[in-house]
Amino acid sequence: MSKLIAVIRLAAVALGVVAIIATFADTATRATINPFNFFGFFTMQSNIIWLIVIAITGIVVLRGKKQSGLLLLARGCATAYMILVGVIYNVLLSGQEGGVALEWANNVVHIILPIYAVLDWILFADRPPLAWKRLWVSLIYPMVWVVVVLIRGATDGWVPYPFFNPATGYGLVFAYVVAIAVLTVVTAAIVWALSRLKLVKLKA
Repeated sequence: MSKLIAVIRLAAVALGVVAIIATFADTATRATINPFNFFGFFTMQSNIIWLIVIAITGIVVLRGKKQSGLLLLARGCATAYMILVGVIYNVLLSGQEGGVALEWANNVVHIILPIYAVLDWILFADRPPLAWKRLWVSLIYPMVWVVVVLIRGATDGWVPYPFFNPATGYGLVFAYVVAIAVLTVVTAAIVWALSRLKLVKLKA
């Protein structure tokens, strides 16, 4: 069972990699790509983080090795980020201009992989309960990303999402930053709580 789940995970990784490469190639046919812009979106970065973590997890399991505490913590954080991708996109950004123009790839990075990430975390319980004292770690990446976005918005004017546009006023932008921080903690807390479920028992 563990080997099968590892193969499923690696298949999900392959799908994600193909979707990102296809999006890059499709974008390149219509405009000159600025890599800092293309990979500056929370969606792209979160998907890449999760893909790397799940790829490592799959390889570790296939080799019959035990997942380290650091890898398990990274899985929890990456799962929380993928949930954020799915929620924020489908609640705030779906149907707006910009983003991933290639429809199937858009569905992969915003819907299919976030859903799979949640199911993988819930169903395949090859992880011990995550320590609540490590919950703060989930904030590191989103807050670093926000700081970089705010710096870019104030300097070269590029922002990945309209709610970070300085033209709307920094008061509103700050409100969104606080909302993202709170949503991250709440989402990560849910992931941490779910780590206590053991639906399909596997070795960690």
